[in-house]
Amino acid sequence: MSNLVQRTITGVIFLVLVIGAIALDKLSFFILFELITIGAMYEFYTLAEKKKYKPLKVYGIIVGAVIFAVNYFFVIDIIGSEVFLLIIPLIISIFIIELYRKSEHVFVNVGFTILGILYIAVPLSFASYIVISKGTSDYNFHLLLGFLFLTWAYDTLAYVFGISFGKHRLFERISPKKSWEGFIGGTLSSIGIAYVISIFYTELSFFQWAILSVLISVVGTYGDLVESSFKRNIDEKDSGSILPGHGGLLDRFDAVLFTLPLFYVYLQLIH
Repeated sequence: MSNLVQRTITGVIFLVLVIGAIALDKLSFFILFELITIGAMYEFYTLAEKKKYKPLKVYGIIVGAVIFAVNYFFVIDIIGSEVFLLIIPLIISIFIIELYRKSEHVFVNVGFTILGILYIAVPLSFASYIVISKGTSDYNFHLLLGFLFLTWAYDTLAYVFGISFGKHRLFERISPKKSWEGFIGGTLSSIGIAYVISIFYTELSFFQWAILSVLISVVGTYGDLVESSFKRNIDEKDSGSILPGHGGLLDRFDAVLFTLPLFYVYLQLIH
């Protein structure tokens, strides 16, 4: 099977699962994003281990999963804000547990463990606040799906334009294949996609969706570059292999980790 066919099949299955889970109901949304959080954190800690560091992989993943769950159950009014205080001892415990491991890289191990939580679990937790209205528990997936469509559209079209016309490198030291032509082509094309989205998802106007598409293009590119710098530092092409032809979950959501919190802030500013 050629790589293109493999990428296409994997991509279609992945999109169907993600879109279906988000569109079904808030429980399937919770399960999906909890699994993405766990999987992406596992890949991140595995990358650190390949550099001979030893983050608290299992405990870090548990803390990350708890943080996502706490935010979700808070926004649907099952728990109160006081539960967030429990996160403090969970973070402090990372330092204490590391004391008993007799490690040669205490600071690095603790740092990687906490970074995995801040880099992955915290940003993904903002998804709950976008699909659920606090106080009413009303579930509306339109904004989140529109955001993801724009993210995927930019990523795909920037790749197409980059492969077809790319001559001027965007950030060659980190990602030799990224080009200014890809960035510009992907950005302009995603604005066109924003118009289509605005027809179906009227919660935002075309202008607001278009502004979001530009923000995604710029900030999402940095998110992609940051993850690429992690992989480049350990000479790895992909963060994992769970998605044949596409790499790992971290590869698919690297831009989302930077743009999702920004999207939440953007919504607060325009509403």
